[in-house]
Amino acid sequence: MDIVSANRKRNFAGRILVASVLTAVFIFMFSLSPDSNSTKAFPRHEPGVTHVLVTGGAGYIGSHAALRLLKDSYRVTIVDNLSRGNMGAVKVLQELFPQPGQLQFIYADLGDAKAVNKIFAENAFDAVMHFAAVAYVAMAAHKVKTLIYSSTCATYGEPDKMPITESTPQKPINPYGKAKKMSEDIIIDFSKTTNMAVMILRYFNVIGSDPEGRLGEAPHPELREHGRISGACFDAARGIIPGLKVRGTDYNTADGTCVRDYIDVTDLVDAHVLALANAKPGKVGIYNVGTGKGRSVKEFVEACKKATGVNIKVEYLSRRPGDYAEVYSDPSKIRDELNWTARFTDLQGSLQIAWRWQKTHINGYGSRNN
Repeated sequence: MDIVSANRKRNFAGRILVASVLTAVFIFMFSLSPDSNSTKAFPRHEPGVTHVLVTGGAGYIGSHAALRLLKDSYRVTIVDNLSRGNMGAVKVLQELFPQPGQLQFIYADLGDAKAVNKIFAENAFDAVMHFAAVAYVAMAAHKVKTLIYSSTCATYGEPDKMPITESTPQKPINPYGKAKKMSEDIIIDFSKTTNMAVMILRYFNVIGSDPEGRLGEAPHPELREHGRISGACFDAARGIIPGLKVRGTDYNTADGTCVRDYIDVTDLVDAHVLALANAKPGKVGIYNVGTGKGRSVKEFVEACKKATGVNIKVEYLSRRPGDYAEVYSDPSKIRDELNWTARFTDLQGSLQIAWRWQKTHINGYGSRNN
């Protein structure tokens, strides 16, 4: 459950909607991007090497995905405007993978059509993984054959039946979910006129961090109040905020608080890599990425207390508009078709790993531009 105010969600959703409107223009613009004759690694296709553009790759989830791709010998270009991402995360990746032709970072805003067109004109991408925090749009360019799109369970709204399957009707009830569904619709419509391989991953509530302690979640100070529940728990444990605010205790659940499916970021990244490996030309694959088990917010808070060893103060408030009582996945389809199963399902364990990074990175990655 993301601790995001209704106003903040509307702002994000509005920006997503604007970016989505530009999608059709971008698609045709990108298709005209010229091939580069440069001998450098990034502007040319190389047999046996898959070049992946990771949008939003300086962010929490995107940086973990970039790390996994680099470990698996993919060539990676990160594009991020650092509005929510961290240059510090990019620097960690650059230090881990300093070899020429492995990783490049491009500072750009995906809402800038001219900048985006230049990026595609100067690079030979084989696939796109879309984690951008603002421009959730379908990016397609000449010779880009694969799109892995990060969507959300919020597109389902509050279904009548649990668990959620991929055939559950999409009836989003908040602006964020509605905007994400619009982006999905644009991608699916475009896919009908191309031979592009498309994978749409609807994931649930992300927690955890790199088990080896190289990356973690470090929201900018001005965004901390509107971050994930795990970040709020850690901030409360560190004394950055006086306590944790939980909205809603009268839902129709076992303990009255919202129930969510918490997915570890390492498992989520594994799903993205498997989706990339299994994407088929001319096909659209849609998968839920979750553990298949719902945990209440109260359960989450108790797990966080144990993981941090801090008796976090909790304030229970009234419901937040647009929240839904219960949502968790049926991961059968991704298990059967992609052979993916969540491995890090111990809630407390995932939080302990994330907490270790938090304790050793008191100031996160430091200045976003250093």
